[in-house]
Amino acid sequence: MQKFVNLCDRLSHSCGMVAGIMMLLGLALVIIEVVIRALFDMTLYITEEYTAYLMVAITFLALSYTLKEKGHIRLTFLNTVLKGKARLFLDMYAFAMGLSVSILITITTTRLFWDSVVSQTRSMQISETYLAIPQFFIPLGALVLALQFAAELVRAILKMRSGRVEEQEVESSSLGR
Repeated sequence: MQKFVNLCDRLSHSCGMVAGIMMLLGLALVIIEVVIRALFDMTLYITEEYTAYLMVAITFLALSYTLKEKGHIRLTFLNTVLKGKARLFLDMYAFAMGLSVSILITITTTRLFWDSVVSQTRSMQISETYLAIPQFFIPLGALVLALQFAAELVRAILKMRSGRVEEQEVESSSLGR
C-alpha cells in the first residue's frame, strides 16, 4: 500500500509540474500578444481563448498537488479540539468524502470530454479548436485528485495501523508537509 501512496504522490507532483509549465506558457502567450500589439499593431487572435484553456488545465492539474502539499483551504477548528485517533478518524472521513466527490467529478467530466470526442465539437472562435483537447485535462486532473485522496486515506489508515498516532501541532501540519 505504501507503493500506491508513493506512486500517487509522484503523479500529483508531476501534474503540479505540468501545471507550472502551462502557467509559464500562458504568461509567454500574453507577453507575446502585448508585444505584437504594441510594436506591430497586430494580434494573435488566439491569446484570450488559449489562456482560458490553459487556466482550466492549470486549475485541474494542480488540485492533486495542492492536496498533497496541504495547500487547500482548511477549517481546523475540529482538529484543534480533537486529539490522537479521533483526529485521524476525522481526517479519514474527510478524505473519504473528498474521494467520493472527486470520483463523481471525474465521471461527470469524462462524459463531457467523451461527448466532445464523439461529436467532434469545435470552438466557435477563429481557431476552431477541437475542444476534446483542452477538455481532456479536466477529467485527468479530477482522476489524479481522486487518486491523491485515496493515497491520503491509505496514508491515514497505515498511520492508524502502525499505532504511531502522535499529537501533532495542528497549525504546522495544516501549512504543508
